[in-house]
This record gives sequence, C-alpha cells and structure tokens, in this order.
Amino acid sequence: MNKTKFIFFLIVCLLIFAQCKTKSKTVNLYQDGTPFQKLSEYNFFKGKISDLIPNESVLPYDVATPLFTDYAEKARFVWLPEGTSANYNKDEALDFPEGTILIKNFYYWNDFRDHSKGKRIIETRLLVKEKKGWNTNNYLWNDAQTDATLDVVGKTIPIKWINEKGEQMGTNYSVPNKNQCKNCHNFNNTFMPIGPKVRNLNHDFTYQEGTKNQMEKWTEVGYLKGFVAADNIHNKLPKWNDQKSGTLEQRAKAYLESNCAHCHRPEGNANTSGLFLLTTDHNPESWGIMKSPVAAGKGSGNRLFDIVPGKSDESILTFRMESLDVDAMMPELGRTMVHKEGVQLIKDWIASMPQ
Repeated sequence: MNKTKFIFFLIVCLLIFAQCKTKSKTVNLYQDGTPFQKLSEYNFFKGKISDLIPNESVLPYDVATPLFTDYAEKARFVWLPEGTSANYNKDEALDFPEGTILIKNFYYWNDFRDHSKGKRIIETRLLVKEKKGWNTNNYLWNDAQTDATLDVVGKTIPIKWINEKGEQMGTNYSVPNKNQCKNCHNFNNTFMPIGPKVRNLNHDFTYQEGTKNQMEKWTEVGYLKGFVAADNIHNKLPKWNDQKSGTLEQRAKAYLESNCAHCHRPEGNANTSGLFLLTTDHNPESWGIMKSPVAAGKGSGNRLFDIVPGKSDESILTFRMESLDVDAMMPELGRTMVHKEGVQLIKDWIASMPQ
C-alpha cells in the first residue's frame, strides 16, 4: 500500500470512528407520545445492550436505601435532554425538566457469590417526563437477553438464583401492569418519581472516571442546579443494611421510607391510615407508636397497635411485613416474598424501644 492510499484509508477509518462515537452519544426520545416498541431504540446503552454500559450522556446512579423487590438488583440511570437541568428540591423528588428519562433495570445474578456467571435482566422500567407529565413504560427482556419489548399488561416470570449464602432461591417474579405503577407513584393524585430525592442520592458513587458524591456529579455534568453541599450535610439517608452509615433507628426509618412512605404519607394513597413514614415526620404517633389502626380487620393480625415499643411480635407493622396474604401483606405490590433481613431490622428497632 502506497503512502497516498494509506492516508486515504486512515482518513476513512477516522471518519467511521467519529460517526460511531457520535452515534453512541445520541439518545432517542419519542416525540408523539407513542413509546418505542424496543428498548434498544432509545440507544441508552452502547455495545452489547445487556451489559448495561451507558452512553456518554446517560448517567448511572443509585439510591442509599432501595425498595425491596424480591431480592432483585437494580441498575439505575438518568438521561436529560441536552441543555436542560433538574432543579434542587430539599425534601421531595428533584424537579426534572421535560424530556427526562429515569431508567431502572431489574435483574438477578445467576450466582450472587460469583458475578462472572452472569445475570438475567427481567424488566426495564422507564419514567419519562412528557409534556403532560410523567409517564411509565415497562419493557420485558427476552430469554436471549438481546433486547426488551414494550409491555403494558404485566407478567409473572419464574426466576431462580443462588444467593450470597449459597442457597438456591426462586420465586414467581411479578412484573406490574401500567395501571399498578400509578398506585405507588401517586403524589396528590399526580404521577411522580419516588426514589430520586436529595437525601436518597446524597452519597458517593463510583463512576468509570472515579468516585464522587452523586449530587456534586450531577451538578458537574449540568444535570442539577441549586444543590449546595454545605446546606445538605445532614440531608441524607443511611444504607439500611450498613451499620456504619447510621443508627439502628435511622436505618429502620430509612427502610420504611423507601418501602412504605410513597403511600404512607399525607399525599399518598394510604393517607387515610394516619400512618406516615417519611423520615421528615418526627411525630411518634405518625410512625405508629401505640397507635390503633384506623381500620383493623384481617390486616391487623388481631394485634391492637401499629408499633408496640419493645414488642415487635405484638406490632401490626411487622405482622404485615411478614404476611404473604393479599389482604394483609405490606407493601401490597412489588413483592411475592418476605424480606427477612428487612423485617429483622424493623424487629430489632422495635425491640430497642423503651417499653
């Protein structure tokens, strides 16, 4: 190959590389209110889609204490249209601009002790900020793990895995239908995100380029305005299963906020219960301390109070967390199994209360 041909060949290669790189940065957003049929059409991920490697404009994140979903792992990402930013909100979910997409992938490691054995992604849930407000689009992954298809009716999927203790686990994983999503995401009869609050995001995350506080990272890339680190030193939730991150009470309340407070708050679907479980609510009765339920029935388990200090086995709260009866279990949606570790945390917290 002579010098001229070599230079021409090199230029062509560089042009192809530039085009590929540009393409990898381009996330597609549907324009007419009709979501794409395939997850791959959004172009959130580069390379093999099931590797969940985000494009340059897609930012990974996690929450301090997540919602329990039958032991599924979650890989979260956020994408904002170019030139837009979310606005800081101290207590509620960030104020995201139109066009925002929150991406949450639910998956299981085949063997939680050895990630090299691969994972199975079950579903990807998208929250999309459209002109009329937030909308949810769920995508079910195929068995080959090559793509996911839009689904609005929900599905029950048998799943098996080996947990960290080497135990064989399994369940019939329940994918919610589109209407069920509205039950938990209801805020004063308006569909809203739950997890992306400052106190649930205000901690370090390891990015490809290094570890950084998530709120500072969002600010750095232009995804957030108004966050001042000095004003939010104590505005953070602990990790429910990390004793170093908070006291027993703090971790228990963080768990209940993340798993229950989207409904159990004045603006939620369970507002008539009088049981309000936001960490920003400091009224003992709101948390159920020696509080009789508004409506007892089967859901009380013949117990008299939501929380009886020092006596978890007499508390309605733990009864409903341990129940799998559809008329008694809490949360009502999102689980088919008992979160044994989560229940134990709440029992330990109640047991620590002075009688």
